[in-house]
Formats: sequence, C-alpha cells, structure tokens
Amino acid sequence: MLIEQAAYANRWRRVNPQAKACFALAGLLAAFAAASPEAALRVAFLSGLITCLGAGVPGRLYLRVATPAAGFLALSCLNLLIAVDSDFAWRWAPEAMPQIAALAGRSLAALAALLGLVLTTPLADLIVLLRRLRCPAVLLDLMVLCYRMLFVFSQAVRDTHTAQQARLGYATTRHRLRSLGYLAANLAVQVWQRSHALHLAALARNGDGALRFLAPHFAHTGRDTALAMLAGFLLILLARLWV
Repeated sequence: MLIEQAAYANRWRRVNPQAKACFALAGLLAAFAAASPEAALRVAFLSGLITCLGAGVPGRLYLRVATPAAGFLALSCLNLLIAVDSDFAWRWAPEAMPQIAALAGRSLAALAALLGLVLTTPLADLIVLLRRLRCPAVLLDLMVLCYRMLFVFSQAVRDTHTAQQARLGYATTRHRLRSLGYLAANLAVQVWQRSHALHLAALARNGDGALRFLAPHFAHTGRDTALAMLAGFLLILLARLWV
C-alpha cells in the first residue's frame, strides 16, 4: 500500500484533484510531444522531480513504486528487439533501436505523469473528480469495491501468515510450500465470503443504487488549477524545445 501512504502523507494532499489532474494530463501530452527520446527522458525526470520535491513524496518510495513498471517496460523493449523473418527465424533487430528508444522515453514520461497524480491524490478524491466528469456510475462502484477488497485481501493475508508462522509453518522448505498452498486456498474462501457479506450488508441498507460519498472541500481551487495549467503548458513547451 505504498501508493496510499504517499497519497495521504504528501504536501499536496489538500490540493484540488482537478489541478493535479490537469498537470498530469499536461505531462501525458508532453510525453507525446517530446521532440526526441532524450527530451522525453528529461520530461520524465522533471515530472518525478516535481512530485518528490514539490509534493514531498520520498524519493525511495517513488522509486519502489516506479520500479515494477519500469522493469516491465524494459522487458517489453527487449522483446521488440527480436524480429521474425519470413522463414520464421528469430534474429536481433538493431535497426529498430530509434523507434524503441522513442517508445521507452515517452512511456517513462507518461509513467512519471501518472505517478505524480496517484502518489499525491487518494482514490476517494479521484472518484469525486471522475463523478464530476460524468464517468459511468457502475465503473466508479466497481473501483470502490475493488479498492475496499484490496485492504480486505491484505488483512486476510497478514492474519493467516501470522497464524502459520506461530505454528512453525515455515520452518522447513516442505512446510513452507504446504503453508503457501493452504494460504492460497484459505484466501480464496475468505475473500469470497467477505465480499458476499459486503454485498448482503449493502442490500440490507437498501443499497441498490450508486455509491455516494461526501465531496471534500478544497481551498484555492481556481488558483491551484491556474498554476497547474501554467506549469503544464511550460512542460509541454520544454518538451518541444528540448532536442
């Protein structure tokens, strides 16, 4: 839950999500408007720097969140270096390096822009923003339920793993494998039972419509949105000017 820790503990927690979404959108546009792969990498670095220094997100936490996505991107770039000839023979394709570099640079810049949004904005605020943008209610309800079940799943894993450790379930390799199997089987049943109980609780409260939450009040909305749009415009301009 590193993303949630950063979203609730950063300096931009009380900034209107509309302003942060505008800056993230500008970061995405800057990623695609970058004149070269080097420019895209500079945009990614600048976006990450703004998130860490401006919002106060710890650099180590930022890197821990970004590393899995960056690793997946690296594997994808390696796959793109493999070409298949007409006779179905595999070979390396170094001639594709310029396109792969452009793809990797823009992907990293887009990743930095999205991380700047999710690491500074809790999901509850994002759902309020999406509701104002007329996002379908069923999609928002699914987001809320999946978000809730993540914490239920995490708590069930922690409780079961602690109970198994107390019974020396991980003392040997054989016991460890058996405990992992029991853990997976137990979690499947627990998550289903708790999700069913959550559904029954909603029905007992006549919850047959969209889920509603109180929208928080954010001060200086107009000022923050204007500053975010100005910063986003400068970011796009720099992406075009950098070579």
